Parts: sequence; structure tokens; C-alpha cells
Amino acid sequence: MYPQSSSPTADHADPFTSTAGGPRRYVYSDNDSDNVDPYGRRDTYASDSSNNGLNDTERYYDHNGNYDPYTQPDTDSDVDIYGQRYPPASSESLGPSRMGMSDSNATAWAEYAGPPGAREAYPAWSAERQIPLSKEEIEDIFLDLTQKFGFQRDSMRNMFDFLMQLLDSRASRMSPSQALLTLHADYIGGEHANYRKWYFAAQLDLDDAVGHVQNPGLQRLNRRAGARSSNEKSLATAMERWRQAMNNMSQYDRLRQIALYLLCWGEAAQVRFVPECLCFIFKCADDYYRSPECQNRVDAVPEGLYLKSVIKPLYRFIRDQGYEVVDGRFVRRERDHADIIGYDDVNQLFWYPEGIARIILTDKTRLVDLPPPHRFMKFQSIDWNRAFFKTYYEKRSFGHLLVNFNRIWVIHVSLYWFYTAFNSPKVYQISLPLNKVYNSPALSWSVTALGGAVATIIMIAATLAEFSYIPTTWNNTSHLSRRLLFLFITLALTCGPTFYIAIAENSSNGTTSSLALILGIVQFFISVVATLLFATMPSGRMFGDRVAGKSRKYLASQTFTASYPGLHTQARLGSIALWALVFGCKATESYFFLTLSFRDPIAVMVGMKIQGCTDRYFGSSLCTNQAAFTLAIMYVMDLVLFFLDTFLWYIIWNTVFSIARSFLLGLSIWTPWKDIYTRLPKRIYAKLLATRDMEVKYKPKVLVSQIWNAIIISMYREHLLSIEHVQKLLYHQVDSGHDGKRSLRAPPFFISQSDKGFKGEFFPSGSEAERRISFFAQSLTTAVPEPLPVDAMPSFTVLTPHYSEKILLSLREIIREEDQNTRVTLLEYLKQLHPVEWDNFVKDTKILAEESAMFNGTSPFGTDEKGQSKMDDLPFYCIGFKSAAPEFTLRTRIWASLRAQTLYRTVSGMMNYAKAIKLLYRVENPEVVQQFGGNTDKLERELERMARRKFKFVVSMQRYSKFNREEHENAEFLLRAYPDLQIAYLDEEPPRKEGGESRLFSALIDGHSEFIPETGRRRPNFRIELPGNPILGDGKSDNQNHAIIFYRGEYLQLIDANQDNYLEECLKIRNILGEFEEYSVSTQSPYAQYGHKEFKKSPVAIVGAREYIFSENIGILGDLAAGKEQTFGTLSARAWAWIGGKLHYGHPDFLNALYMNTRGGVSKAQKGLHLNEDIYAGMNAFGRGGRIKHTEYYQCGKGRDLGFGTILNFQTKIGTGMGEQMLSREYYYMGTQLPIDRFLTFYYGHPGFHINNMLVILAVQCFIVTMVFLGTLNSSIMVCQYSSAGTVLPGMDGCYNLTPVFDWIHRCIISIFLVFMIAFLPLFIQELVERGTGRAIIRLGKQFMSLSPIFEVFSTQIYTHSIISNLTFGGARYIATGRGFATTRISFSILFSRFAGPSIYLGMRTLISLLYVTLALWTPYLIYFWFSILALCVAPFLFNPHQFAFADFVIDYREFLRWMSRGNSRSHNNSWIGYCRLSRTMITGYKKKKLGLPSDKMSGDVPRAGWRAVIFSEVIFPIVMAVLFTIAYIFVKSFPDSTGTIPPNPLIRISIIALGPIVWNAAVLLVQFIISIFLGPMMDPTFPKFGSVMASTAHFLGVVGMLAFFEFLWFLETWNASHAVLGIIAVIAIQRAVHKVLIAVFLSREFKHDETNRAWWTGRWYGRGLGSHVMSQPAREFIVKIIELSLWSSDLLIGHFLLFMLTPPILFPYADRLHAMLLFWLRPSKQIRAPLYSLKQKKQRRWIIIKYGTVYVIVIVIFTALIVLPAAFRNRIHFNCTLCNNL
Repeated sequence: MYPQSSSPTADHADPFTSTAGGPRRYVYSDNDSDNVDPYGRRDTYASDSSNNGLNDTERYYDHNGNYDPYTQPDTDSDVDIYGQRYPPASSESLGPSRMGMSDSNATAWAEYAGPPGAREAYPAWSAERQIPLSKEEIEDIFLDLTQKFGFQRDSMRNMFDFLMQLLDSRASRMSPSQALLTLHADYIGGEHANYRKWYFAAQLDLDDAVGHVQNPGLQRLNRRAGARSSNEKSLATAMERWRQAMNNMSQYDRLRQIALYLLCWGEAAQVRFVPECLCFIFKCADDYYRSPECQNRVDAVPEGLYLKSVIKPLYRFIRDQGYEVVDGRFVRRERDHADIIGYDDVNQLFWYPEGIARIILTDKTRLVDLPPPHRFMKFQSIDWNRAFFKTYYEKRSFGHLLVNFNRIWVIHVSLYWFYTAFNSPKVYQISLPLNKVYNSPALSWSVTALGGAVATIIMIAATLAEFSYIPTTWNNTSHLSRRLLFLFITLALTCGPTFYIAIAENSSNGTTSSLALILGIVQFFISVVATLLFATMPSGRMFGDRVAGKSRKYLASQTFTASYPGLHTQARLGSIALWALVFGCKATESYFFLTLSFRDPIAVMVGMKIQGCTDRYFGSSLCTNQAAFTLAIMYVMDLVLFFLDTFLWYIIWNTVFSIARSFLLGLSIWTPWKDIYTRLPKRIYAKLLATRDMEVKYKPKVLVSQIWNAIIISMYREHLLSIEHVQKLLYHQVDSGHDGKRSLRAPPFFISQSDKGFKGEFFPSGSEAERRISFFAQSLTTAVPEPLPVDAMPSFTVLTPHYSEKILLSLREIIREEDQNTRVTLLEYLKQLHPVEWDNFVKDTKILAEESAMFNGTSPFGTDEKGQSKMDDLPFYCIGFKSAAPEFTLRTRIWASLRAQTLYRTVSGMMNYAKAIKLLYRVENPEVVQQFGGNTDKLERELERMARRKFKFVVSMQRYSKFNREEHENAEFLLRAYPDLQIAYLDEEPPRKEGGESRLFSALIDGHSEFIPETGRRRPNFRIELPGNPILGDGKSDNQNHAIIFYRGEYLQLIDANQDNYLEECLKIRNILGEFEEYSVSTQSPYAQYGHKEFKKSPVAIVGAREYIFSENIGILGDLAAGKEQTFGTLSARAWAWIGGKLHYGHPDFLNALYMNTRGGVSKAQKGLHLNEDIYAGMNAFGRGGRIKHTEYYQCGKGRDLGFGTILNFQTKIGTGMGEQMLSREYYYMGTQLPIDRFLTFYYGHPGFHINNMLVILAVQCFIVTMVFLGTLNSSIMVCQYSSAGTVLPGMDGCYNLTPVFDWIHRCIISIFLVFMIAFLPLFIQELVERGTGRAIIRLGKQFMSLSPIFEVFSTQIYTHSIISNLTFGGARYIATGRGFATTRISFSILFSRFAGPSIYLGMRTLISLLYVTLALWTPYLIYFWFSILALCVAPFLFNPHQFAFADFVIDYREFLRWMSRGNSRSHNNSWIGYCRLSRTMITGYKKKKLGLPSDKMSGDVPRAGWRAVIFSEVIFPIVMAVLFTIAYIFVKSFPDSTGTIPPNPLIRISIIALGPIVWNAAVLLVQFIISIFLGPMMDPTFPKFGSVMASTAHFLGVVGMLAFFEFLWFLETWNASHAVLGIIAVIAIQRAVHKVLIAVFLSREFKHDETNRAWWTGRWYGRGLGSHVMSQPAREFIVKIIELSLWSSDLLIGHFLLFMLTPPILFPYADRLHAMLLFWLRPSKQIRAPLYSLKQKKQRRWIIIKYGTVYVIVIVIFTALIVLPAAFRNRIHFNCTLCNNL
């Protein structure tokens, strides 16, 4: 114990002591903040840990060695120990023996009760209720455990309070002894306790039973191989023994176990993420506690021993996996997940006895060889490095898609094969002599049957991939080898017969032998059976059932990964029906629409040989088969569309089911409106009030009126309603006329619903108030669980992690523009979005100002001329205050903060829970009001006590101790405004000795904590030392984890710092908590012989809720983001929750805290892998048997980002997060173990959406390639044309019939179009059902008018790109774009650099191909494609505010040119060269040695991609594309031209044009390098621009070279546009392949800094910090520069093309106005004004516009000239050039 840190009153060092007299409340010593608040409110955070409850059941049994510990109490069985110990315990505790504390200890915890006036802190746990143990006895247990194990005092105080609050919460709705029993059952011994499950899964019953010196773990493996069956019997008897042991335990023991578990959990830090490891620690501790050695120990062990010897070694192991020390700082190691032993690997060691047997001490003995009671004391000498190993390799590869979703591939690919093979008879017909053909029926059966072989091959590939993700250790690979063997046999059966049949039929001259036919038919049916088996059976259940097998070998894997909660019959049937409908519709539609329409193209193209073409190298071998190449690509295309169909049908049917479900729940607008409002009072009474338990002393109307008036007044206070509206909405007291009695009059709102014209009178239409009231009214139409009375409701905590989000906006942020590009202050913008609320605010403020003026004596009515007073009011309307006194400016700041995404908004919203609890308590217990008479203070205190007892709010402010002054003031403001708010933060102390690590503490303060005079900071209530820095992962989950020990109560609501809540929603809290189904607990004991049957039902782990996106009205992007969230969070979640597929927990969700915390906490935390940390909590709960529900009647507000960049950053995060999920073991378990219908629900709800996006983009690319090939055919050969009668037109001899192919193309385009459009269906239907037809059509119309389909196409590509690059390279690496509102104009160069890689390059390449297709094969259907592909290129600019303002456009052009050219003589963050290096390092990685400054960490912690990942995406794929386009080009060139001459060799021509620029660049650079090396050292010091001059010369020559080669191609093609374009396509593909291969194969790692680039241009290589690399770097830099020059030239050209595309709108006069209207949905009159510039700025801008405008026009002219002039004068231009004629 280190007194100095704990309490200033160190005379008695017990933090709990209170000074004896007087109101002892404010004594608190530092550690004691608990007693701080009279109501015991402080505990807010209590520990989460309770959740972790180690289920440690086994401890009880080891009392003595033989198996039946329960029967013969031995010397160390509990009874004896406690027998001797119990009585003295309490008496001795008064003596000084405890840790030498003073005897004031006796009252140690009394203080919790706060000042003498207040009641006790834990009212439900009081002596008059027959409590099994008194508070003092419980306190003794904690003190005793703390002395025996060396827990920290503060942690003990925290956990004591935690446990007492938990008991208080449970005992308020059941008897105290039942509360303790059920708590013990939940933590340690019950049916669903994680500890009990682990005890049996890890087979510790055997370990404890044998109890010899050596552990049976491994012996059992050798000895008992034969005794399998006895094994199972012994499991059943062991479980029965367990139940008896639990049943016979004393309540004292039960409490001691819970206390020990909580103490272990409360200090476990990162070990809380590994629940089974925690179970093991608890078991060892419990065994040790019961040993005589521990009981006979007199002196206390030093404080902090547990932390030092048990937790720290584990923490260090986990930390060192990801970090290493460099110069005394922790630096991220460059390792990817597959090389890091993460939390899950650590945890899984403890699942199997073989794993526990690996734990070895430093002296080489195994821990299991020690008897159980001795293990705990040996913890500090365990060598953890030798114990842990990887249990699943999260390698980056697309193989995960194959393994996890093998059933999806089998279903689609096999079905496609069956369909297509049957419809391609021409492919396998047998040609007979005399040009006859024979279609063999046997062959037809057999070829179709190969679908089964396809399915088997997919399964074999999946199994082989699975081998590489699972270590070949004891527990897994045997079943894989068995499966592989079986699959090879199946493969032989499904494809063997085809060989025989093909040979037999080919030699049989057109007659089928019956043997072949029978074989074919049998083979077909075997195939169908195999395909069905592979498509439905989870691969984890084939041969060695890991899901339902009886063998104990799989018990752990079943318990922790496959205990999926069952569905009740109705839901299961619903689930099966949904998928039957989806696949039924899909199979039918795909057959008729896709496959049959493909039959004719196959028939005409199979035999098509192209005549009359030849090539110098390949002769006619390539070009004759062009039709076959095209057909092959068409097959791929059709397969991709086959996948997309399914998703389309899934969306349709899922929407139908969801809507049906909402009608069942009564949630739709179609239920008559007037009923909703007229019945609202009755519903409030029936559903929100705990009416069953109230003796009704008042009329329902009186109770309802209090609730309703409170809601309306809260809206008035939030400025949503004006006084006039409020009057019409309140219940008023009126004189009833006789006897002077008063009666209540209901508001006209409830009565006059039948009049049509009522809408506008009550609240402003379309306002927030209307939305909230109507949702509230509508939500009460559904069935909700019955509420308990307030004092019996369970307590819960709201937990919000906070890093650096805004707490409260400062005045400066509100009334000053951020920068030139913003154009509007935040306040102006908010006033435009919320005009009504601003007016109400101003009226309020004026009243206030007048009151304060009257106080201060100045007459408010100084001059009563009208005009004057109007003038006086101006400041109010502009900025909301007139005097700059802080109380007025603060109001404006708060008004704005409540409408932006701030923490203040979240806190004030969530604090409505306290208001709601007080309100309900007052309304339901009128006697409380009477009891206090007119003493409102006392009444208020009583209400607050109740609110504080039932609800806590913890904000985990990780950075609190590092806040700057402004942040600190804001946090202090929060604490003053809401004293019950608790803030958990990390507190750092310098190391005790030089060179040591600094110590970190989890600390907790609230608004009642006193200030320490020396520092001016508040004194923490608790301060618990951590083993080291807790932030090891991506931050959020670690932040939640460090604060979780401060939560209190039974449930947690996790809220993000951008959410909001409303009073009327908070009133439903008791109903929501009722969804956990723990209100009516059975009175049976969970351990009694028959009682435990009543506790069988699987627990509810998560209850989901709706989110309302409060940014949906802010223009098109806000609306799109909100719509996405609406459909995902509400529409889909509703259907998923019903059929058991809702995994994801979004943020307003409630968690069963005890359940989640005993199973690894509320989120996972491995860096990178768990980027979307919350989804894993859902999967974890689901796999371990927790149910996940969704409620429709409760909603929280949530903010979404509104700018284009921020939305896409969000999508990138979701996309990369999904990429990481694909690698994770959770996906592996779900994908390979779920039954088929639930697997499909999981797949299409989560990864399927993203994979569908990838396939959509793939479809577009396949389609373009197909079209290019068809275009080459169409333009080079004669295509038959038919008369209306269907006969070939005359003069068509030797024509090729391609008509069916063109029909097929039209079908494909329709398919792709539908797949894009289906994205809008769910939102439309959702609006239709919830807000009516009109609103739905208007909303969709507005979206389409604002070009939302363009955004959809673009975001599809962003999703795709982020997943693919994540699976290839890893690293959720994105360049942040600023937050804030969407009014800021972002410059062209920034948008270009952010989106070039993800979509612009792809768009541009596709666009050129599309241009060729349009020239060679025009069909009106292509218009849709032009639209989509242009979207990929220009979307970022279209959604950029004020993109089309003329002046800004030209200034952008200047900025773009500067961005392209700077950064060469001195380094510059924002330059093209920086962007280029950053995108390159994804592949090359950085040098390991840290040569640069530490600040150069741009993305240094991203590991270099593995060569396996790179080789496909960066080498093979580009080469394949290059080859395809070259083949297309060669084909076009293999026909004689118009003059009849055969063109010279196209291959040589294309390679010269493609490689020419690269060679030219190399030559330019070589010359430049020599000049720099000789002149640089002399010139550079005197002439600093030398580098830039060299660079610009080289870059200029590079561009000239590129353009010259293009012109040369244009000339060689004799100005034939379509051929030239095809040539360009091929050239681009070849150059891209060359660049990619050079980067991937030849480049070594990058330096972190930019020195080599500057050295290259200036020629000064010395003094650059290159060290020994100075000789090798120039050569590497030479290759880099060759690539960079080509890339630079192409980026310059692409940038210009984009600018040309964006130029036409600028020429229209009001383009900018119109564009802003589409983007922000503001009328032109409301629009944001143009910025004001000073004269100097105006002059400067005018000059820039004139200068660069001219440059831009000249550039346009040059570009047009290069393309148009030669084409226009092509007949006059003749060069005589013999070389050219040979190219």
C-alpha cells in the first residue's frame, strides 16, 4: 500500500475510515470516493467484471484428492475451515490485525450511506429482509481475500461496492438469499455460467478427480483411448455431482467465490479479454484459498501482489506480441495477424486439457504436475512464452472466402454448371463423317453431371485452404484429412464415368450403348446428391462433428463456438421459408432469364471459326479462335450475373418478410392515424406505468397527465416547441364549476384528431417535435414487456467511450468560419437547418435578458420607438446574445452543441434516464410526495437517491488527464451540470526509479469529488493500478475495457459520443430491460434437484434498438447515409432478429452485462483485426449461446457524417473492417458450423452485402471486356442481317450470325441495371410503411433528382476497393478528410489524390474501353453504362459543395498544377510525389531501420504485404488483362484494310507504342542524372531552385514523349478512330502491367523520409542520412523515377480529362446555384452566400483567374488539336515513311 497516493489523512491509512463525529461525508480520502455521495451514487462504473464471472465451478471440488470430494469431508473441506474460522472472523476484524489498519475499520464501509440524513446505500440489502450475510460480513470477506491474495485496496473497495449494488439490484425484485443464489449461478455454477461450461470443456473434472501428483491431461490421452463410452457416462455423473456440490454450499461460500471472482476480474486489465484464462486464474486461486497452507497464513501478503505476479506477466506477453521497445518507446512491430499470438489464441490455450498441460514453469516442470492447491503460488514463475501458440492463422488471402463460405460457392457454381452444361449441347456434340453431328443422350447426362465434380473440387480447394489456416496440432487436423480422402472418392465417382462415356460414345458412330446411358444417369444422380450434401451440410460437421458430436474432444469447440441459441418453431419455419422462397425464385428466374437466353449465343458461337485472317507471327491460329475466346469470357460473365441474382431476390424477400413482421407488430402507418393519438393516453397508462403493482388512489388521467406534460415541457425546454404550441398540448387544470373542485382538461391534441385540418396547429409541421411525438405514439402500439415498479427495477449503466470528440463547441468555432473554403459559420448553417428552434431560442433569450435587465435596474424599455427596438434585437437573431456575459454566450454555445455531434449532446440526452426514473417514481408513488409534505428539497433528494441507485452514466475519457485548458473547462462544465456523471480516465505516474516504465491507473471521478488544493484537479474516488499502458489495440475497445470495472448494476447500454436520447424514449427503460426476460425469476434454487430445469432457457445477451439518424435532413448525402442506416438498422434488423441472424450490435443496444463480461467483455481488441470491435461482441455472444433480440419501440438518435469525404471514410472503415472480419476465426466458425438456413441469413446479412458489391464491380468489368471482344468481331467481320420474315438479306454470303449474342447483351445490361436499382427498394418500402406513400415517393424523387444513383455506383466501388486492398495488403490505411459539416469545398487535387486509387483510375480505364465499344458496337442500352462509368470518375467532384463556382474552379486548376509539380527541391506534405510514394509503399513497405525522424510515421505501422497476396493482384491479374486486350488488338489488325493490304505486324507496333515512352523516360532520366551528379553539388547550394528545374524539365519531356507516341499511333492507324482507341486500351494495359511488375518485383523497401527523391534531382547524395545505402539507392531510384515519370504524365492527363468533363456545367450561368440546391436541399433564397473577400484578396484572385484561365483554355485547344486536326485533314496528310509501313 502506498499511503501517499491514497489518502492525505494517512494517520489511519484506511481509505474507508470516516472521522468519527459530524457529518462525515466530505472526508473522503482519495481512495474513497465512494462515500462521497450521500446516495452512494458514485459507483457508477461498477465493475463490469461481474460479468466476467468466472465460472469457476470446479473449485469446489478439489478439496481432497479422491473423486468424490463432496461425500467425505476431509480435513480441508469447506465446512471445517469455515467452521473454525467463521465466528472469529467478524470479531477479529475489529482488531488491529488487519494490515495494521486502525480500528476505525469497524465503520469502514458505513460511510457509504452518506450523511446521516440519507437512507442506507443498499436499501434492498438491509437487516429487516432476512439477508443471508450482513454488509459487514461481506466486507470481512473482501478484506480477508485482499490480505490473502494481495489485491489493491481501491480495487477491493470498488468491487465491494460493485457486488453490493448488484445484490441490491437483484434483491429489489426477489428475496435476498435468492438474489445471492442466482448471482452465484450466473457467475460460477449455474447452467449458463461460463465458468461451469469451461470447467467441463477443459475436462478439469478429470484433473480434479484423479488428483495424483501427475496430471491426467496427457496421460488420459494415452491410457484411456479405449474408454470412450465410460468417458461420456462420467461426464453426466460429473455434472450431477457438480450440481449437488453447488447445492450443498453455504451462502457464505457462495459469496466468497463471487467476491474472489470479482477481485480477480477487477484488476485483470487486458486479461479480461481472455475469459477462459481468467477462469483458470480463478480456479487456481480458489483451490489455493481452500488449502491449509493459505488458511494457516497469518501475515497479509503485500498489496499489489496479484497484479504483479499474475496479471503483469500475461499483460507483458500480450503487449510484446504487438510492440517492441525502441529508445525507451513502444513501437508497433511489423507483424501481421498471422504472426501475432492474439487474445483469441491466448484464450484458446485454456480450452483443452492438452493446452493447459503446455504451461511450464521456469524450472521446466509442468504446472499441471503440481497438486491443484499449490498452483496459484507458482504463477510468477510460469514461462508464458513457451505455452502459447497460434490456434488459427489469420492469413491475408482470398482463401478465407472459399473456406468460410464454401456452401455459397457450391450452390451457385454447381447450379450454374447444371443449367449451362445442359443448355450447351453444341459444345459436346460428336461430329461424324459426312458433316453429320450426333447429340448423345448419355454424354448429355454425363456432362451435366460434372456439376457434382465441380462442387467436389470447390470442397477440396476449401479443405486444402483450411489446412493452411489451422495449425496441425492435436485437436484439429485429423478430421480434415478424413474429409479430404472422402472428397477424392466423391470426385472419382462424379467425374470418372464421364471419361468412359466420352471415349465410348466417340467411337460408337452415333448409337448410344445402354451401359453408357445407365452410367450417365447414375452419375448424374450421384452428383445431385453430392451437390446437395455439400451445399447444405456445414463443413465443420463432416467426418468428426465439431458441432453436435458426442466426443469430449470437441466439447470445448462446441461450448465456445457452436452453442447457437435455438429458434422456436415458428421462427425456424420462417427462416426456412425465407430461403426456400429466395432460392426457388432465383433458380426459376435464372434458368429462364439467364440460362435460356444464353443457349442461342452458345449455339452460334461454339463452332464459329473466323475466316480470312492472318498474322505475321501467329498465322491464323489466334484470330481463327476469336469467337471461342469471346465465348469463354461470356461464360464467366454469365456466372457473375448468376451470383448477383440471388442477392436481388434476397433483398426482395427480406423486405417482404420484414414488412409483414412490422404489420404483425402493429408498427405501420396504415393502422388508422387518429387511433394512434386518441388512444395514446390509455396506452401510456397501460404500457409505461407499472400499473399492476400500484394501488390506484388516483384516476389514470391524473397520472398520465403528469407524464405527458413532462414530455411536452422537455420539448419546450429544448426549443422544439413555442409557448403557443405548448398551451395546446398540455393538460390544464380547470374549475369544474360546482363545489370549487378542479378537474383536468385533456389537450385538444388528443380530442380533435378527427378534424382533418389539425396537423399544423400543434407543432410546426415536419419538425423534430412532430417526428418525436408521432414515433412515441406509434411505438406504443406494439406489444411491450410489462414494467416493474421503479424501486424493483434492475439498475443499469450507460457507458460512453470518449477520445477527442468535441465536448462543447467554443464560441469561436460557432461564429467564425473555419477557413476560406467554408463560406458559412457553423451558427449560420445550424440556423438554416433549424429555423423554428432558433426562433424559439431567441424569444426565450429575450425574456431572460429583460428579466436580468430588470434585476440590474436598467429599464428594458428605454426608448419605445418601434424601429429602435427592432435594431436592438438584431444581435439576438444573429448570434443569440447581446451582452457578452458568459451566461448568455454559454446559452448560444449549448444551443449549437445540442445540434452538432458533441459529447454534451450525448450526456444531456442520456441524463434523461435520471429524469425519467424520477418522474416515474413520483407518479407511481404518490405517498412519497405526501410523506415529504411541502418540503421540495427533501422530496427532490429522495427522487435523486432513487435515480442514482438505478442508473449510472460513465464516460470513459481516456485522455482526461492530458486535456488542454479548454477541454478541461468543458469537462468540468459537464460535471457541474450533471454531478452524477462519472468520468473514468487514465492517470499516469512517473516511474519510481530511473529508466523504469511509468505507472498507469484507472481512475474515476464524478461531480461530487473534491478538489485537491495543490493540483486543482479532482480527487479520484477509486484509483486502480494497471499492469501497463492499456491502449494496445485500435483504442475504442481498450478504452471501454479500462472503464468497465466502474459500471454498476445488471445491464449496460453502450453509447457512442455522437448519440442523443429523448425523455419520452427514456420512459420506456423498464420495458426494454424487461426484454432480458429476467424480471420474473423462479423461486426455485437453480441448483435444486428439479429447480435447475427452470433455468434452462438460453439467456438474452443483447437487446438491439432502432437508431434515428438526426442528420437525415441535411442534404442529399446526409439523407443517403441516414437511409442506409434506416434500412440496415431497422428494416433488416427486424427480420434478422426474428430468424436468428442479427449479430451486429449497433450502438443504442443494451447488453446483459454479467453475461458479456464473463465471456470476454463488450468488444474485442486486437489491433487491426478487430477494427469493427462491436460486431465481434455480437458474434462471440451468439457462438456461446446468447440470444440477440431487436426491439421496435425504442430509439436513440445518432449522428452520421455528412461530407462526401467523411461518408466515404466511414465506408472505407466498414469495408476494411469487413476485410478483417473475413480473416477472423469468428467467421470461420460461423461459416463452417451453422445450419444452412441460418448460415445463409448470416452470409447475406453481413459479408454477402460486401461480396455482392465486389461482384457488381466485377460484373461491370467482365461486361466491358466481353463487349470489347464482341466489338472486335462486329467491326472486323460481316454480321448477318435478317429481313422481317427472318431470312438472311441478299449479298450476305459468308456472314456470321451474331444476332442472338446481341440479344443476350441486352439482357445482361438489364440485369446489371436491376442489381444497382434494387439498392433503393428497401428504403422506399420502409418509408412507404412508416410514413406513407406521398412521403416515400417524395423522398425517393428527391434522391434521384440529386443524382443519388451516381453516389450508389461510386460507393459500391469504394466498398469493393477497400475490401480487396485490405485482403491483399492489410492496413486500414486511409487519409483522413476533415470532419465538420458538408459545406466546405475541397480542392480538386485533394479529391483527386484521395479517390484516384480507389476509383478514378478504374473509371478512366473502363471509360476508354467503353468508348471503343460505343464506336464498334453501338446500342442504346450502353447509355446506362456511360452513366455508371462516368459516376466512378466524377462522383467525388459532383458531390463537392460549390464545385461549379467559376472562380474557385480556376483557382483549383492552379492548385492542381502546383500540387503536381511541388515537393522536388524541398519536401512538401501535400504534393503529387508524396501521394505517389504513399500508394507505392503498400507493396514495398518501409525500411525496417528507423532512419528518418519519428514524425515520419505516415503509415509506418502497416506491415508489408506478403508476396502471395501481391502476386495475384499485382502481377498475374494486370498481365492477364494486358494479354487479353493485346489479343483483341491483334485480331482487329489481322484483316486486310480498305486498300486490301495486310497490315504489318500488330504485335511489334503495339509493343513499340507501349514500351516506347518507358524507354524514352529512361533515356531522359539517364541524361538528367549525369547532369545533376556533376552540376548539382556546385549549383544546388547557390541556386536552390536547381532541383525543381531539373525535375520540371524531365517531367515536361516525359509528357511530350507520351503525347508524341500517342500521335504516332494515331498516324499509324491512318486516323481510324476505333482502331486507335483499341490500340490505346492495349497500350494502357501493357504499361500498367509493366509498372505493377516493376514495383512488385524490383523495388526494395522505401525510406520513411523523402530524401532520396530530392537527392536524385539535385544530385547531392551526401548528407541525406542514407548511410550505407548511398551506393544502392541511385539504382533503385532510377527504376522508381522511370515509373514515376509515366505515372506523372498519365495523372496529369487524367486530371485534365476530369477537368474537361467538369467544364461544361461551369459555362451555364446558374449552375452553382442549382448544384447547391441539389446538394443541400435549400431553396435558392436560403442558400449560403458567397464568401466576402477583402480588396487585396479580390485583386489577387482576379489576377489568378485571368492568368490560369488563359492557360486552361490554351491546354484545351492543344488537346483538341492533337485529336481533331489529324482526323479532319486525314485525306491530305501523307507521310512517306518506310519504317512506319513495317510497323
